[in-house]
Amino acid sequence: MNSIDALKELLYKMADDQLIIGHRNSEWTGLGPILEEDIAFSSMAQDKIGQSEHLYNLLHQLGEADADTVAFTRNANQFHSSKFVELPIGDYSFSLIRHFLFDFAEYLRFESLRSSAYEPLAQVAKKFFGEIKYHTMHANTWVDQLGNGNKESHHKMQESLNIAWNYALGIFEPGPAEHILMDEHIFIGEESLKKRWLDTITPLLKKSGLTIPFTDNWKPIYGGRTGEHTEHLQPLLEEMTEVYSIDPSADW
Repeated sequence: MNSIDALKELLYKMADDQLIIGHRNSEWTGLGPILEEDIAFSSMAQDKIGQSEHLYNLLHQLGEADADTVAFTRNANQFHSSKFVELPIGDYSFSLIRHFLFDFAEYLRFESLRSSAYEPLAQVAKKFFGEIKYHTMHANTWVDQLGNGNKESHHKMQESLNIAWNYALGIFEPGPAEHILMDEHIFIGEESLKKRWLDTITPLLKKSGLTIPFTDNWKPIYGGRTGEHTEHLQPLLEEMTEVYSIDPSADW
């Protein structure tokens, strides 16, 4: 694998993560527990889909198909997204925990990529860094409030963290040639990113009264980056692409 292929793999997994979790989070539209949260989750979902489009456009510049084709014509086994983002939204505690764990990973990923040697990616990272920072602030506020809330809210948040943890570790599934990106100062690598993530979220979760699972129980759920997905992704893609499939040439 050469440096262009390694870069494409990085861009695909970033873009696919953003697209899928954006659509997952959009499922809360009209269902949020309070109107403010309904609007906030919908807005952040829209942000993520917009971010994915910019990343797909970078792939197009590297010779891949245009953004719409890439987003709406692939089957599940062609997606590079982590299994974490494709899981159903569950109850609000699970979606909030996923929001917290995923967005802090993305915040730190985009923070590091602002100094990427691949300038087009560095520019995209700079463009969306502030947007993603807001997402982490929103996530941390609600995790703190509910983690330190009453007995029921604390229990639900801790249970959701326990369920989500190994899936979240799967975000950092190493790429097949990320050493090339590291050598060329394009990306710091998933292991370094995971360390920064753990250093960041551990004190925040502790402050929220939540406990990270014991390390002996850490079993990262990999496979999504290489096209192995849960049974949840393909139905989501079919729903997501229904309108596009009717008339791919239509202008909106």
